[in-house]
Amino acid sequence: MTVIRSLVLAAATALALQGATAEANVFRWAADTDPASMDPYSRRVTATTSFLSNIYEPLVRRDRNLRLEAALATAWRATAPDTWRFELRRNVRYHDGSPFTADDVVFSFNRARGPGSLMAGVLASVREIRKVDDFTVEFVTATPDPILPENFPEWLIMSRRWAEANNAVQTANLAQNQQTFASNNANGTGPFRLVSRQPDGRAELEPYAGWWDTPQHNLTRVIFTPLANPATRAAALLSGEVDMVYTLPLTAVAQVRSRPNLRVLQTAETRTMFFGLDMVRDELFDSDVRGRNPFKDVRVRQAVRMAIDAEAITNSVMRGFAVPNYTMAGPGINGFDPSINVAPSRDLDQARRLMAEAGYPNGFSMRLDCSNDRYVNDEAICTAVVSMLARIGIRASLRAIPFAQYVRLISPPYETNFFYVGWTPSTYDSHNTLLNILVTRAPGSPRGVFNVGGYSSPRLDQLTDQIQVETNVERRNAMIREALVIARDEVGNIPIIQQVIVWGAKENIDLVQPADNYFPLRYVRVR
Repeated sequence: MTVIRSLVLAAATALALQGATAEANVFRWAADTDPASMDPYSRRVTATTSFLSNIYEPLVRRDRNLRLEAALATAWRATAPDTWRFELRRNVRYHDGSPFTADDVVFSFNRARGPGSLMAGVLASVREIRKVDDFTVEFVTATPDPILPENFPEWLIMSRRWAEANNAVQTANLAQNQQTFASNNANGTGPFRLVSRQPDGRAELEPYAGWWDTPQHNLTRVIFTPLANPATRAAALLSGEVDMVYTLPLTAVAQVRSRPNLRVLQTAETRTMFFGLDMVRDELFDSDVRGRNPFKDVRVRQAVRMAIDAEAITNSVMRGFAVPNYTMAGPGINGFDPSINVAPSRDLDQARRLMAEAGYPNGFSMRLDCSNDRYVNDEAICTAVVSMLARIGIRASLRAIPFAQYVRLISPPYETNFFYVGWTPSTYDSHNTLLNILVTRAPGSPRGVFNVGGYSSPRLDQLTDQIQVETNVERRNAMIREALVIARDEVGNIPIIQQVIVWGAKENIDLVQPADNYFPLRYVRVR
């Protein structure tokens, strides 16, 4: 039945993907996740920001080697310890023909930090923005921020005029099912213009003839289709209905490699996948423990960390397409230190003793939340972890749901107690992870907004603030190391792997596969 169902889905997909095939250099691709919104501030996840980075642009972007380069800003420099000045590109126009100016940067700054936005963390160190003239802005930081520009590739600039004209000045809160005109429409300055977006997530893009940069792509049209089902996604590539899939299910790798007209692309990514635990609530969801939260006890968290076998997950579930990782900074991220990236003991007898010492000799029940269409083998990993936890007496009931629903659980007010998720520090620096994932949550502040479990360490908070302003590389990295060790030993969360990004594409498609899992269409060429 599974095979028949997959073939039926593949046939339906083929019909959905037909159209515009006679046009030269049409690029058709499928992904496991729909961006969910065309509003660049509504969700801070790679699937959304990556897709929208083809339509909207930041002040500075990353090249094919992930180095900073000019985009809507042509130059930037620190003019004082707490001030960065950005010179803006002239003669840039939005897709509706309106000009780009400093007013748009100021508007985008205020919108990104306003209600509904999840992008405030990118600008957390900025105290004030100043418009110097129509093509110059200054960012005044609360304290010196030596790496401020490294944050900006994730912050996409919107048109003030367009947002005001379409009643989209504030970001729609996806967690509350809000929508504005910007949720399904877009007006950027980027290399591609949104032509249409369907209710099922299917979208069409076309090159923007007025783009300020010289195109490196040769595309005439882009057709995007979200295909959450792995078998359907693989079938679409194997049948030739799409030119590329992101991501390729691991079960289809061998079959794709056997086809002379197809190829597999893979690279280790900079994202760390981890399990998070709720340390705030007094009682867990779907638990038989009343009036207590076991995860508040570090001994329980240590036992859980010992039980979740990252090495077995890498070898069995991920089929070698992952690298075990035990701190929140992995290879490729500044601050990664192999000397502290050491696997915990897998002594399950010791783990059970820790559970007993904490007052849970018979374990307890709880709910494990997981997406089933966002990360490589996400549901399979969570299924394996259910069995691993059972060995120390924790009876986890798995709830695996589509990411569009799951993301609401890991967003404020954080309706989950145990969850699986990933984080890519957009600055490629560990401070980004500390500030967003591990620092103590502060109501009304962007600090720790993605600290879903509510972990808190006064010393880690202090180090995070010091790292923010430290310009001496040695001292800064020493503080990062100390902070990562604290988070590891106190089990602020449980990092397990860095995925290997696996895409599939036709042989005649040239593209770039960055380690941050973004997909820049500006580099795609059809041969």
